[in-house]
Amino acid sequence: MLPTDIKEIVRQALREDIGNGDLTAELIATNTKANAHAITREDAILCGTAWFDEVFHQLDSTVAIEWQAKDNDAMRSGQTICRVRGPARSVLSGERTALNFLQLLSGTATQTRRYVDAVNGTHAKILDTRKTLPALRNAQKYAVTCGGGYNHRMGLYDGILIKENHIVAAGSITQAVRQAKATAPAGLMIEVEVENLEQIREALTAGAERLLLDNFDLDSLYAAVKETQGRAKIEASGGITLDNIRAVAETGVDYISIGTLTKDVIAVDYSMQFDAA
Repeated sequence: MLPTDIKEIVRQALREDIGNGDLTAELIATNTKANAHAITREDAILCGTAWFDEVFHQLDSTVAIEWQAKDNDAMRSGQTICRVRGPARSVLSGERTALNFLQLLSGTATQTRRYVDAVNGTHAKILDTRKTLPALRNAQKYAVTCGGGYNHRMGLYDGILIKENHIVAAGSITQAVRQAKATAPAGLMIEVEVENLEQIREALTAGAERLLLDNFDLDSLYAAVKETQGRAKIEASGGITLDNIRAVAETGVDYISIGTLTKDVIAVDYSMQFDAA
């Protein structure tokens, strides 16, 4: 589902770029009309059409956008993705902001699809993390789903992940899980980060529902899967790349979380070109 904060995020982005007015666009006569088209200059998974639309909707509701593809679609380099028609000033003022959303979210979706394809045939699911760009978490997590991945918790409010510092502050894994079970709403995920088999056993005994195995080597992952025997879901994380993710998935883990999906964004190269009058 689309995030509910698109209007707010687009409003902030337009304010950031246009401020008190587009001084360059004012060089164009007010009655000038524009026909333009946006293309991708590389293969990519399209994502961000709703943000693109909202940019022009907020600037000028008379701007018309005709999409040649939709979110989730695989694009080929050189492909036209949409056509834009309307007052030239409005099209010029919104061009960069609209493309910024498209290139960012398509970049996240495209990178996610690479990881999803790499584990095809295993039962491992690709997860995102909270390592997102400030104020753009909802948008980036939507983009992950467009790439075929799944969302981990959206924030600190919809899941409990007990990590190393929580364990130290609580006194033990057992104490932290006990407190979580006593206070968490029914059905809320309780996950524990573990560092070795001893901690896995303690977390399982305490009733953890998911275990986060951070920077485990392959032998340790196999041992963890064997030790757990389905009593809790296993999430692998840390040091995972396209080169080694297949091997990680084949250990039998249930989830693989990858921070680079959203924190190391490689934008897709899009361009908008005006058609000749």
